[in-house]
Amino acid sequence: MGLKKMGVLFEFLVAAVVFSEMLLCMVEAKVHYYDFVVKDENFTRLCETKSALVVNGSLPGPVLYVNKGDVMYVNVHNRGGYKFTIHWHGVKQPRNPWSDGPEYITQCGIQPGTNFTYEVIFSDEEGTLWWHAHSDWTRNTVHGAIVIYPEEGSSYPYPKPDGEEVLVLGSWYTYDVNLVVEQDLATGADLPVSDAYTINGQPGDFCACSKESTYRWQVDYGKTYLLRIVNAIMNAEVFFAIAGHNLTVVGTDASYLKPFVASYILIGPGQTMDILVTANQPLGQYYMAARQFNTGKAGFPLYDKTNVTAILEYRGNYTPPASPSFPSDTLPLYADIPAGITFRNKLRSLHKQNVPKNITTQMYIVASQNQFLFNNSGNVTISLATSLNNVTWVNPKMDVLHAYYSNMSGFYTEDFPDMPPNFYDFVAEGLPINTTHPLRGTKVKVLEYGEEVEIVFQSSNVLNSSEDHPMHLHGHSFYVVGAGGGNFDFEEDPKTYNLVDPPYVNTATLPKNGWLAVRFNALNPGVWLWHCHLDRHLTWGMDTVIIVKNGGTPETSLREPPAHMPPCHYSPTIELRKREIVSTIVGGRDGEGLDTFGYQFQTL
Repeated sequence: MGLKKMGVLFEFLVAAVVFSEMLLCMVEAKVHYYDFVVKDENFTRLCETKSALVVNGSLPGPVLYVNKGDVMYVNVHNRGGYKFTIHWHGVKQPRNPWSDGPEYITQCGIQPGTNFTYEVIFSDEEGTLWWHAHSDWTRNTVHGAIVIYPEEGSSYPYPKPDGEEVLVLGSWYTYDVNLVVEQDLATGADLPVSDAYTINGQPGDFCACSKESTYRWQVDYGKTYLLRIVNAIMNAEVFFAIAGHNLTVVGTDASYLKPFVASYILIGPGQTMDILVTANQPLGQYYMAARQFNTGKAGFPLYDKTNVTAILEYRGNYTPPASPSFPSDTLPLYADIPAGITFRNKLRSLHKQNVPKNITTQMYIVASQNQFLFNNSGNVTISLATSLNNVTWVNPKMDVLHAYYSNMSGFYTEDFPDMPPNFYDFVAEGLPINTTHPLRGTKVKVLEYGEEVEIVFQSSNVLNSSEDHPMHLHGHSFYVVGAGGGNFDFEEDPKTYNLVDPPYVNTATLPKNGWLAVRFNALNPGVWLWHCHLDRHLTWGMDTVIIVKNGGTPETSLREPPAHMPPCHYSPTIELRKREIVSTIVGGRDGEGLDTFGYQFQTL
């Protein structure tokens, strides 16, 4: 047989094997169907009753169960009073950003009285993820967990637990938080602080009018449980501990870790964690408690100091204690930064990872808090803002994905900078307010398919406001190859990178007055949001978009859009509350105009 014929035969055999594997995956993958009915329900917390938008009448919303590689269709019915979207946090959605969910990035909001069906495609995720609203601050009550079991016939990389439990950490506001956010944006005030944190919707024993409704988890002595924890809190990392019990951390963000034993965990907004807990203590009741890890301004009093609790209680015959045991000796205090760093440094992937090493795109992104000045009928208002590389994100009137797919101009520009416009001592105290003059714009970063990317995030201390930033990338997970304090050293710090077994996550913390280095492969074509998962920072503009271009084949190219995407509508409510504000940015330039929210931005 000639070499040419042998080559053709070999290609045919390879194609046959690949096709058979694809068929096998298609046969094994299950398809799940869910309905989300989203409407207002009354809830009483902290002695007050209010109406809140929730899914299927519950807070948190329903837990969704799938196996690795499955597909899920979720028909979302909006029976509330305002538009929203749903994001499937940590689900990579290969080639399918149409169902990723962030408003103005991959779709516009689902209008009241309408519905939209999301196609959620799972790939390599295994463990715990979550879903949440991704418009305004609606996610504070519209959220829930996703449990991803191993593929049929596979098992955990640790002994199968005797049972499992899902704990969702949340925020509670005694008022309509979306209305207050609108008012604060109009007046330049700081954005709201929650009135309490919750575990599975309940504030716990230490909050007013809450003792009777504290969430309880019943366990049997001698059994080991898989505890799946989701941080759905709006604006806070938290420490979490269980009195008298060790925690064996085995996974985060639906990716396995080298197991390690800890007396507490640290978990940021957007992150999930899988933990093994063995019920090996004397029969009784034990508090599961969380409190905020506060890395903001020293002495700044305005943060939620709630000690949120639930109760782990043993089944059996015993006299309940007057009060459950509290983890006083293991739960770190609010500002225990060494405790936070110590915990993060323990995270290692279970196996050796294929970390990108042939880097084709390098970026150095400075995350900063800033100020804008607004002239409202002669009254100057100072408004807080945030930026990445001196760019404060502005939502376009048409979602970026639609504009990109349809090759429409005027909605974004492809000039997000790889470097900050100037370098200074980013972590210095007392930096002048005018150290930076952020520009408002809709600037995106475009990557070729298959690029190997390294991004170093640097925290800035402008306004003495440096704090931890949980940075989340849609459509991808990434390797956390390094982190440290101070200004990033381009010569020395890369020598400390972990290129063997770094954690593989979708959300990682840029530390206060420090840096974070991540790497990923751009193998998912589409439009993907990258943002700080503190909603106050996201609202102020600490986000950008990465567009991954199509590869050379249909299998490496963006899918066609579904037949009926939610239409985009201009928001008259926002127009009314902002139309009187004529903004003047310090250091502004000619050729600037007003965006949808009445702020100035560079004309595209």
